[in-house]
Amino acid sequence: MACFFRRSVAAQLSRICGAPEDVLVPLLSAVPVSKKQSTPDLRLAVNSLVKNGVLSPDADLQTQTERLTKQLRVDAVVEEVISGRGVINFRINKRLLVEKVLEQLRAEPQSFGVQSELLRRLRRGRTLVEFSSPNIAKKFHAGHLRSTIIGNFIANLKEVLGNEVIRVNYLGDWGMQFGLLGAGFQRLGSQEKLRENALQHLFEVYVQVNREAEHDESVRLAAAEFFRRLEQHDEQTLSLWKQFRDITVEEYKKIYERLGVRFDHYSGESFHQSRAQEVLKELRTRRLLKTTEYGKGVVDLSAASDLSSYATLVRSDGTSLYITRDVAAALDRKERFHFDEMIYVTDKSQSVHFQQLFQILRVMGHHWAERCVHVPFGLVLGMSSRLGEVVLLEDVLNEARYRMQHNMQEAKTSKELTDPELTAEQIGVSALIIQDFKGKLISDYKFDWQKVLQAQGDTGVFLQYTHARLRSLLRMHGSGNHTHFNPSHLQDSRSISILQHLLRYDEVLLQSALDLQPRHLVNFLITLRYKPARLRLFSATCSVLANGMKILGITPVDKM
Repeated sequence: MACFFRRSVAAQLSRICGAPEDVLVPLLSAVPVSKKQSTPDLRLAVNSLVKNGVLSPDADLQTQTERLTKQLRVDAVVEEVISGRGVINFRINKRLLVEKVLEQLRAEPQSFGVQSELLRRLRRGRTLVEFSSPNIAKKFHAGHLRSTIIGNFIANLKEVLGNEVIRVNYLGDWGMQFGLLGAGFQRLGSQEKLRENALQHLFEVYVQVNREAEHDESVRLAAAEFFRRLEQHDEQTLSLWKQFRDITVEEYKKIYERLGVRFDHYSGESFHQSRAQEVLKELRTRRLLKTTEYGKGVVDLSAASDLSSYATLVRSDGTSLYITRDVAAALDRKERFHFDEMIYVTDKSQSVHFQQLFQILRVMGHHWAERCVHVPFGLVLGMSSRLGEVVLLEDVLNEARYRMQHNMQEAKTSKELTDPELTAEQIGVSALIIQDFKGKLISDYKFDWQKVLQAQGDTGVFLQYTHARLRSLLRMHGSGNHTHFNPSHLQDSRSISILQHLLRYDEVLLQSALDLQPRHLVNFLITLRYKPARLRLFSATCSVLANGMKILGITPVDKM
């Protein structure tokens, strides 16, 4: 692992510069492998020594680089020290590189990279991640796919790095639309149809009653009355709403199971109605809620206290808004779960909403709002299926499975599988995830089935193929994880480049944890997938590949 080598170089730097080793270790990075030329193993940017107060900012940087290079010595760990433009490169003893990396992978294949001292600097504790958050009484919209898989990645990553993770699904389960649906169902609904195809029946009822409400005031009045009874917790009304909610959650769980996603808590706006009123009462008591000339209740967020920037929490008719319930939800979660950080995963159109939410919490004196984070993402453009424009996530998953199964049947190299449909589904989901995670999350991207399901290139399909191929070789030749082995057998350039690449794994996990972006891990795994040259490396590469795929939310397949 890179820790041993970083620590060894840092010890030598410490003796020369007088800085503590713990300051120097994070400044040494593993060098990305180059196909074109021989790559050094570790690199030190000398400017980082200046920034950390180890070297003087007044002296010429290149002069300091060359002077320090001359002071560093070759030893049992470092074979060569090379001066570059503002950097110092280190070549490690290759026999020792092979021994140390494979030794740790053999002893701790599941925790390789995760126990690195680089990662010990990260804040540990209890992390609450809110993601997915579809609306109840509707089929699962494809637009919620990104929130679901991104949130799952973040939760997996935090968990692997030693945090206690609470996965929350905050459902859209309140509002006037449920007045329409409830009133419509009382008149048009059928319990028998609800049992047969619940969400389809609710959708049909909602479409019909919505159409009627456009030109029939009695329908609108019935909807308002139903919602009024709902807010007053009328037993019969609440029972029907609860039936809608429970049915929806059970249907959604089937989709989540297909995606390999789970939740610890299903919450929703309905859980925080009474607490929202308490929030408004507190804000009024503390004179933090101002009334505008239009009768709205607002919280002043401006630095000059002149209402040049504010958030609206109460409409002019006295009803609360979504953000009011979000404030109530945040306060309730802090009291119930005592989280150390809370992460919201939603599309980028809600960025201002979350900026205001965190500001309101700070205005109320809740300093833990500094540890609340919004992870925004862009739109997926042009997603379609054989049936036309895709609206439902179920259609996306079915399409991915259908296309993948077709491709596997056409391919001459496909193995005989116990459950080809399940394998096709798992590979199809992998393809969707990798396509989504290759770029910056905040960017929109154009969806293309042909690119997504390509068997070659930077795709989830080829990542799965690499893992399945390695598993096949291990079954054929054995694991290669013998206690004794000769490191001199792994001195060829291809083996060394793979080991050098594996050195970077802890840095990739660190970068992913710092900015909550999966692309660093995706790029690392895509580079790793190139075939290792020796049996001894099959198991090592396969372990890291599988571990990284699981963090991304991908189930590795053994055959395809």
